Amino acid sequence: MDFNAHIERILWTEEQISARVSELGSQITQDFSNSGSSSSSSSAAPMVVGVATGAFLFLADLVRKIRLPVSVDFVRIESYGSGTVSSGKPKITCDLKIDVRDRNVIVVEDIVDTGNTLLFLMDYLKSKGASSMSVCTLLNKSAKRKVNVEVFGGGKFYCGFECPDNFVVGYGLDFAEQYRNLPYVGVLKPELYQ
Repeated sequence: MDFNAHIERILWTEEQISARVSELGSQITQDFSNSGSSSSSSSAAPMVVGVATGAFLFLADLVRKIRLPVSVDFVRIESYGSGTVSSGKPKITCDLKIDVRDRNVIVVEDIVDTGNTLLFLMDYLKSKGASSMSVCTLLNKSAKRKVNVEVFGGGKFYCGFECPDNFVVGYGLDFAEQYRNLPYVGVLKPELYQ
């Protein structure tokens, strides 16, 4: 089956994504190098937390562009199921294995839309003792934002692309666990999910 035929239009090509990920990796490297923390201290080195499963491709490419020692872990938070609209009630279904206490955490997301999942995760990481939290999202769909999301502890909000209010797939983003392996981000034809 040719999934390319299911795409209404491509928003960002593989080349555009690669270039932007390199820029984000450089910016994170610069910001965390300038934070005055010793890179030899494991607690000073940033901890990258990917939100599974959508962020796995973005995270893999991003961490290879960060020129600092980093540790990587994943958390699984579900709020969509197999639908296209968030339930608004996120829950952790697979927790972190690495302790975040006194760590500078960079949460890597595929897309931030309503903000509910991110706000939930921020509160969770605060409760676990993270000293700061930054966010690096491939896509920011601010038109769908329902809650105000603010990083803490001097963290920053890094964004790959501002996303229009369309249902997008590819480069890790899915519909019903399909389309994640497309090398670009595109708009899924509405007749396939309505």
